[in-house]
Amino acid sequence: MALTAASPRGVVAAPHAAAVETGRAVLAEGGNAYEAMVGMAATIAVVYPHMNAIGGDGFWLVREPSGEVRYIEACSTAGSRATIGWYRDRGHDVIPPRGPLAALTAPCAVDGWRVALELARAGGGRMPAEALLSDAARFAREGFPVSPCQGRTVPKLAAETYAAPGFADVFMTDGKLLAEGATLKQPRLADTLDHIGRAGLRDFFEGDVGREIAADLDRIGAPVTREDIVARRACLRPPLEVRLRGASVFNSQPPTQGLVSLMILGVLERLGVKSDEDAAFVHAAVEATKRAFRIRERVCVDFDRIPLDPQELLTSQALDREAAAVDAARAAPYPPQPSGDGDTIWMGAIDKEGRAISYIQSIYWEYGSGCVLPATGVLMQNRGAAFSLDPENPNALAPGRQPFHTLNPALAVFDDGRVMVYGTMGGEGQPQTQAQIFARHAWLGRPIEEALAAPRFRLGRSWGENDTSLKYEPRFAGEEIDRLARMGHEVAPWSDAFDDEAGHAGMIVSHPDGRIEGGHDPRADGGAAGA
Repeated sequence: MALTAASPRGVVAAPHAAAVETGRAVLAEGGNAYEAMVGMAATIAVVYPHMNAIGGDGFWLVREPSGEVRYIEACSTAGSRATIGWYRDRGHDVIPPRGPLAALTAPCAVDGWRVALELARAGGGRMPAEALLSDAARFAREGFPVSPCQGRTVPKLAAETYAAPGFADVFMTDGKLLAEGATLKQPRLADTLDHIGRAGLRDFFEGDVGREIAADLDRIGAPVTREDIVARRACLRPPLEVRLRGASVFNSQPPTQGLVSLMILGVLERLGVKSDEDAAFVHAAVEATKRAFRIRERVCVDFDRIPLDPQELLTSQALDREAAAVDAARAAPYPPQPSGDGDTIWMGAIDKEGRAISYIQSIYWEYGSGCVLPATGVLMQNRGAAFSLDPENPNALAPGRQPFHTLNPALAVFDDGRVMVYGTMGGEGQPQTQAQIFARHAWLGRPIEEALAAPRFRLGRSWGENDTSLKYEPRFAGEEIDRLARMGHEVAPWSDAFDDEAGHAGMIVSHPDGRIEGGHDPRADGGAAGA
């Protein structure tokens, strides 16, 4: 699978080759970007299960050929039994991150697919869900080789993950995780995908599948009811937008950290970017990140409980103030907020009509809660572990509330007519990786493949880590790392030159002359393809 591709008939990008091929085939058969993305979302949930699943959530940014930018929020909410008292009564001071008590939110990704297909039909799309899900169902039934990334991924709190109901039956053999190249079969998940393809995607919530999901969750002791499943619906919301020189950049609303991604770009632009691998660039991006992180816990909360209009933090005046607070020569302390782990996939698609989609789908930690529901084969996320059991916390647990999401898909519209979709996995690193690849391509003019392959850095932790040091890929020049240390940054190298923890990023750009080009990360197992 090529890491980059170009075609006037449309381009897709994803972190797994099978998802890329699903999307390419849909576009080649006359489908539009919505339809390609639904097919890709289903396939990636089967072949990359350590990073996402249909028991998780999804967020879409879409620019229509008309120029309208849409945001589809397919976000879970806490179950009606999921109260602070319910966990306290069971002896917990924090929400367990693995097992049935971690599976405390009703998933919504599949209903995001439904909304996307309704919009697809409004734009002339005609492909049925059954056809779009057919690759995923086939891979689940016949089996598919475990990818290199899945094969090298050892989940955080491994013992608890392996002990989660249903996990070992699907993802382990002889007491060990399936190795790279081993055949992974998920027959119950195949049946589920076949069924919702024929019966309609709302069956996942309101029909036979929804009933079985709720029954299995009740059986294992998760605090999510049948009514909670039925009530989940994705919705359309206005996207967030920041105006930069020569471009408008869009991202998702709270409870995601889309605001953080846009703030980092706004501050970084004001600090200036002249190079992308020297200490000055790294320092500016890291300090911009710290400024944005300071507001994250307070503002990136349940959408109905946001304390202010996030757009107020994206005005020129607000970003000027944040940039003025940065010391160009000295590192500020790490913000005293908890960080967010997360495993996720980002995928992009732009079709021949110019419809551009940036999509992200996740189950939070690798393999989510670890719980695989026996009747449906659905792997449940643990996104609800992001809630706090402190009632004074802005992200306090309560029934019906949305948890904080590290997820955020990005989309840029340039004044010269270009449109770019981009994004990455990587928990707390997502907004930082977004800023690096955006700066490299949009401001420094580096080609897509170079922007994605260049060495990266990340402030704070991702999955499996508890320190908040500045990590970097060891391809950075030693003298630049020494300069960062003298500025006061606590620096530490990752082990690999192309490290998974630096994110699996992708980018697709359409040009006014009709050209479409895209690429995906050499750190992942996918690539890009043209129709």
